[in-house]
Amino acid sequence: MLGFLKNFRVELLCGLTVALALIPEAVAFSFIAYVDPRVGLYAAFMMGLITAVVGGRPGMISGATGAIAVIFAKLMLEQTKIHGSSVALQYLFLAVCVMGLIQIAFGLLRWGKYITIIPHSVMIGFVNGLAIIIAQAQFAQFKIRTDTGMELLPTQPLALMIGLIIVTMVIIHWLPKITKIIPSTLVAIVTVTGVSVYLRSRGYEIRNVMDFVRSMDPSQTSLTASLPTFILPTVNFEMLKTVLPYSTVAAAVGLTESLMTLTLIDEITDTKGQKNKESIGQGVANLINGFFGGMGGCAMIGQSMINIRGGARGRTSGIVAAVSMMVFIMYASELVEMIPLAALVGVMFMVSIGTFEWSSLRLLNRIPRPDAIIILVVTGITIVFHNLAIAVLVGVIIAAVVYSWNQGGALTFTKDQTHNKNDKYIFKGTLFFGSADNFKNSFDYNQSTETVVIDMHDTRVCDYSGAETLENVRNKYKENGRKVIYRNMNKQCMELVKNTGAQLEYLIE
Repeated sequence: MLGFLKNFRVELLCGLTVALALIPEAVAFSFIAYVDPRVGLYAAFMMGLITAVVGGRPGMISGATGAIAVIFAKLMLEQTKIHGSSVALQYLFLAVCVMGLIQIAFGLLRWGKYITIIPHSVMIGFVNGLAIIIAQAQFAQFKIRTDTGMELLPTQPLALMIGLIIVTMVIIHWLPKITKIIPSTLVAIVTVTGVSVYLRSRGYEIRNVMDFVRSMDPSQTSLTASLPTFILPTVNFEMLKTVLPYSTVAAAVGLTESLMTLTLIDEITDTKGQKNKESIGQGVANLINGFFGGMGGCAMIGQSMINIRGGARGRTSGIVAAVSMMVFIMYASELVEMIPLAALVGVMFMVSIGTFEWSSLRLLNRIPRPDAIIILVVTGITIVFHNLAIAVLVGVIIAAVVYSWNQGGALTFTKDQTHNKNDKYIFKGTLFFGSADNFKNSFDYNQSTETVVIDMHDTRVCDYSGAETLENVRNKYKENGRKVIYRNMNKQCMELVKNTGAQLEYLIE
């Protein structure tokens, strides 16, 4: 019973901490997508609650994200110019619904297993890129909108903000060394908020959450919102044709970020999440988003790290985070609006520091050069393009090409001319598209004996190119009046060759 109460306390406090960190990011991502802040807040609420309940990774936090907002921003801009903002929202909600259906199909087809083909070097590059993006995003809080554009804060507010950020980071770093009863992140936010309220009462200028919202949209007066209501998106063939490309890209990016975050949490907690279930959970959450006026989203690595490093391991923290966030903006928005940006920036800086794989810096000179290049390329693409799907895809392609090149050169042979006065070639390695040329170039088609024996005992044929190569070698020898016998080929290889229609002679021992 005591263990349950202790775990529940940790889950509850971690959920409250995450809820406070969700609100300003949801608002910021709303402006990126050119929608009302409440659309982003609704998305954060529904994504967080639904994935916490039906997702495949307890402890992982989902919400409105910048990666998804950037994709749908172009759709909103295009349709607003053509039809106006109200119709553009219909396109957005339909796109989010289609995105959810694609993700559900991905999970039902059990394609989540393919995340396992992503090499560790790609994972490190992904994590490092996201850590840098999280840190980069915080620097926008040091600027203020003026008539001439965005400018750095005046000296006094800037100095106070930096000071409060440092206080926040110090509390988060040192408090766990003293006590872990209350999450250090929550203590830091509450403490710095108290200091901020006092300093503002003394006439000092300190930016809070509401100041940030007004800087993005001066017409906003409060974050207060009601519960999301059911909206049936308009559907027709032309709209579906318009939103499908956006939905497909958003589904791919959302699943990539979610499943990569799931894998990272698996490593940190030494547990195993369910990838296909998480894919379905993400899809269901996005589908419901479209019907209740949300902008969609995916897993959030920053908030997930706050939750996991605070000690949360179950679904309770995610549920508490989503419900608490909605309660805050419904009944306590004034308190949320008072939270200084410095506290939230400090929290996200600590998340960035904790997420970055610092050990990868010293390993770059020790690991194989292709792996080091993959880490740097994936990190760079993630930072420059903010497109996680492309970054991971490029990393996987590079890794696959390097592997194929290495395996192609690993196919070796020895030649034994004492085998019943016939040439005998003994191969070792894998015969596939990458090693096909190496295999064909190993033979002397003109000077061989009348019969050539090719021993395949230590060779595995693993694709159509390999099977076709075996027949090509037989045909070349046949053109020169010589006979080829493949010896000791295993059952799996013979089955593959048979399926391709190749006509070979076997000698099985």
